[in-house]
Amino acid sequence: MDEILPPEPPAEHYFTARPRSPSRRRELRFLYRGALVTVVVDRGVFASSALDPGTALLIETLDPGPTDRILDLGCGWGAVGLAAARAAPGGSVLLTDVNRRAVYLARENLRRNRIANAEVRAGAGFVPVRGERFDLIATNPPYHAGRELLLALLAEGPEHLTPTGRLLLVGKGSQGIHFYQRWLTDHWAATVEVRARGGGYRVLEARPASAPVDERKARAGPPRTVGRRPRRSA
Repeated sequence: MDEILPPEPPAEHYFTARPRSPSRRRELRFLYRGALVTVVVDRGVFASSALDPGTALLIETLDPGPTDRILDLGCGWGAVGLAAARAAPGGSVLLTDVNRRAVYLARENLRRNRIANAEVRAGAGFVPVRGERFDLIATNPPYHAGRELLLALLAEGPEHLTPTGRLLLVGKGSQGIHFYQRWLTDHWAATVEVRARGGGYRVLEARPASAPVDERKARAGPPRTVGRRPRRSA
């Protein structure tokens, strides 16, 4: 698939397609479902020194069906997609990111952890998955790229969900997560729930109006608070 990338922004950040910051790779370890995960991270990619608390909370909240098709939108070095692939061993996971350095890292980290049911594509937003639909879209989006871009992503989201599909979105108050919660309720005519809270972050689950609420999740009880800290390698 051809890679369609946006023009470079005037100031570099992790949403940059081709980071100019010098590479400084390092190894990072964290626990997921009792197993130690070892990955490589690098400068110029989001969370280049540790698994950030928002992504950690999102990972803890993942609950895909065993055969779900999952999209990690804006994957960075691949934490969410890697976890999703392990959580849905009979399913498939697509990881996408505009940042080429992130794409290379995500591919390497899938290989390192022997993940066979996932692939990584380069491109902006939903461009790499045009015409495709997913049971679950999980994202810790690039808030620093601006509200206009994030709203465009959210507006396109329902086109990429199956009839029973859902979105998991993580953010904190200073990133406008309360605004996005209201926006999803109004513009998706959605069922929006707070699935988890921790460290100032919250994970929202949104389903377009046509998607039925999963009774199993309705019985799951109140949101969980996750306090686990990721472990850094020596």
